[in-house]
Amino acid sequence: MTQITILGGTGYAGGHIAREAATRGLTVRALSRSLPEAPAPDIEYVAADVQDDAALDAAIAGTETLVVALSPRGDQAGTIAPLIARIAEKADAAGVRLGVIGGAGSLLVAPGGIRVVDTPEFPDAVKPEAFEMGEVLENLRRSPESLNWFYVSPAGGFGAWAEGEKTGTFRVGGDVLLADAEGKSEISGADFAQAVVDEVTTPTHNRARFTVAY
Repeated sequence: MTQITILGGTGYAGGHIAREAATRGLTVRALSRSLPEAPAPDIEYVAADVQDDAALDAAIAGTETLVVALSPRGDQAGTIAPLIARIAEKADAAGVRLGVIGGAGSLLVAPGGIRVVDTPEFPDAVKPEAFEMGEVLENLRRSPESLNWFYVSPAGGFGAWAEGEKTGTFRVGGDVLLADAEGKSEISGADFAQAVVDEVTTPTHNRARFTVAY
C-alpha cells in the first residue's frame, strides 16, 4: 500500500489531497501546526512544526512520497523556499519521492513567453508568494539527479474561493498555463487532488513540473 505524508495536510490543497489519497486506499499522514476540528476518516493527523528537523525526520521516516503543500504567506513568508531545500536534501538521502504544490505564477503564458507573475494584471499582493514558489521550482531543477521530485502548478483560478466540484475530467500540461476557449484557467480542489494522487500512485513526471486545469 502506497504511503504518503503531506506537510500542510489540513490546508486547502493539502486537505483535498489527503482526503483523495485516503479514499483511494493510500496510507495517509497529514502534518500541520494544529489538528483539524473535523478530521476526515482514514487519515493520521499529526500536529508538528515542520521547521523542526526532528519533525521533518519523523515525517520522512516510513513514507514513500512526501508532498509539501505549504504557502509562503503570513508568518511563513520567506521561509518556505529554504525549508523545501532542507526537505529535498533529507528526501534525497532517504530515497523518498518529493512532491511540491506550487502556484500558477511561475507558469508561462505561452511557449517561450513570460511568466504569469510577470504580466501586468498579476496582483502585487501575491507576487512575493509567487516569486518564492518560483525559486523553489528552480532549486528543484538544480538539485542532484538522485532526487526524485515533481512540482504541481494548479490553474490560475484555484483556491478556496473557487471550490468547484469533482468532475474527474481535466487536462494535464507542462510549463504553460492551461486555459479554456474563453480564456479561463480553473480547476476544482477535488479534481486537482485527483491529479496529484494520480501522480503519486502512477508516477509520470520525474524531476518535472506539470499543471492541471479544465
